[in-house]
Amino acid sequence: MVSELPGATLSDQVRAAGRFLGDRNEAARLAALALGQPLSWIFAHGDERLDPRLAQRFAEMVERRAQGAPFAYIAGNREFFGRDFSVSPAVLIPRPETEHLVEWSLELPLPDHARVLDVGTGCGCIVLSLASERPGWQCTATDISKEALAVAAINRERLLLPHVRLLHGHLLEPVEETNFDLIISNPPYIATDDPHLKNGDIRFEPEIALASGPEGLEHLRALVESARHVLSEDGWLLLEHGYDQAAAVRELLRVNGYENIESRRDLAGIERVTGGTSPAC
Repeated sequence: MVSELPGATLSDQVRAAGRFLGDRNEAARLAALALGQPLSWIFAHGDERLDPRLAQRFAEMVERRAQGAPFAYIAGNREFFGRDFSVSPAVLIPRPETEHLVEWSLELPLPDHARVLDVGTGCGCIVLSLASERPGWQCTATDISKEALAVAAINRERLLLPHVRLLHGHLLEPVEETNFDLIISNPPYIATDDPHLKNGDIRFEPEIALASGPEGLEHLRALVESARHVLSEDGWLLLEHGYDQAAAVRELLRVNGYENIESRRDLAGIERVTGGTSPAC
């Protein structure tokens, strides 16, 4: 597509890519990415002619996007809670609604040296955001995917947070200690036969981080049942879940003895995160 326009100006290339993608603004963003320049530079230098190598790089990015690859995977990063995080197809792409977990966590009356556990950390955006905002917190994260933990380790290094522990294993299995003041998770919560798994960006993301049994509740149920044994007195469990799962998660917390149960809504008004305090002894 773009490579078929030898000698064309940058504006010509972007226009051609925009027609191909059906979105000129996205084409301009890809051009900025390919050239390593801010978006404003692309518009200010439209009369320039691209080096053939850069034109080819731009063309390859446009082709990937045309095939449906998420922009975040092409760029290799995504902004979350005011920071850039490296991402790859080994991890979920951070989403704005997950920031509500971080916001709620930061509102809790936790001790200065709170012990925090992020279960299924992926790229590490939740735990590393918390560690950045609360340097005194003792933060640990787990993930069943070694590839995901490798991405989280890159982000840990970039954010200069070497004290954050990254453990390999399923849910809470790699954690030996107890008395966590906060356990937080954005676990898999989509039903395995949900048609959304085959649509949009989500079809490129790791299914192991998305699907959770016929009702989408297997991981949520396991977390609610196991977290109670490693939370401190009055420790909090906060969970992200699907748009229609809040009532089910509240019931899981209730039958397992949790207290102070509540759900919070995202900017679209959807109950997106639910939490409660550890069961009374």
